Amino acid sequence: MSSVPTRTAVRTRRPVRSLIGAVAAGALLAGGVAVAAPAMAATINSNQTGTSGGYWFSFWTDSPGTVSAGMNDGGNYTTNWQNTGNFVIGKGWSKGDSSKVVSYSGQFNPSGNAYLTLYGWTNGPLIEYYIVDSWGTYRPTGTHKGTVTSDGGTYDIYETTRVNAPSIEGNSSTFKQFWSVRQSKRVGGTITAGNHFSAWASKGMQLGNHNYMILATEGYQSSGSSNITMSTGSGGGGNTGGGNTGGGNTGGGNTGGGSTGSCTATATKAESWGDRFNVTYTVSGKSNWSVTVYPSNGQSIQNSWGANRNGNTFTPNGSNSFGVTYYKGSNNVDWTPTGVCS
Repeated sequence: MSSVPTRTAVRTRRPVRSLIGAVAAGALLAGGVAVAAPAMAATINSNQTGTSGGYWFSFWTDSPGTVSAGMNDGGNYTTNWQNTGNFVIGKGWSKGDSSKVVSYSGQFNPSGNAYLTLYGWTNGPLIEYYIVDSWGTYRPTGTHKGTVTSDGGTYDIYETTRVNAPSIEGNSSTFKQFWSVRQSKRVGGTITAGNHFSAWASKGMQLGNHNYMILATEGYQSSGSSNITMSTGSGGGGNTGGGNTGGGNTGGGNTGGGSTGSCTATATKAESWGDRFNVTYTVSGKSNWSVTVYPSNGQSIQNSWGANRNGNTFTPNGSNSFGVTYYKGSNNVDWTPTGVCS
């Protein structure tokens, strides 16, 4: 097993714990581990990724012997940690996307600094993201971008930047972190990922091509335990993000929609060429609609048809569907831009 990245710096604006996700991702996906997963329930206390109970899982710690996990049947996993350093453990998917809806229940009992979060990464652009439902002694923060209401709760949206930090692309990366942090803690419910992704996009916070996504227990210099059972759920609660409502967004050929509650714009990726691709947007729920699309970093609109265009905003021209051709840009980003309807 290759050596894992070490903690190289501390953050001045927030607790040191902010490096956990980046260090963990660097260890897991930048060449840190290559250990086969157990095929059945097992106790794990060393760094590895694999499958268990029909889900992909990851286990990373920089303090072996202080944390262990049980990878159990279905979507259940348990963690126990005592005076640990850093760890990130969870179940989910080796490739996330905006259509993922996670339902979960269980127990989360930190003594000190820890998160219960839907967590993942994208490439092109490189983004580390968190949708935090509960935490220990520290509630994450950053540059406040607005709020999003989803699945029965309101989340504050934050953006932070990491410089020369470990990531899934290497040990010295500069990247943004996107956060949705619930205003009141909960342990159990549904997280509709697309609602948050669309709300972030409406704030100019563009994700890239999805890498892994897990429902994670994460801790730093603390003790505690968790017992979490997750499953793939169905969409819950429309979302409202800072005056715009969300819906799902689209990634890598999956369809999703952005809405205000009164109308929805569903994006479907169509033809793709070397440097460009087409997306069809279908609007429902309103005849006098306006849809704003949010290309990712480096992407641009080459052409459009079927609607009136003003910049990135489209209005009807005799039909409730329209198409857009996007350039992938210098970073070759083929993420499907969200359309938010109002």
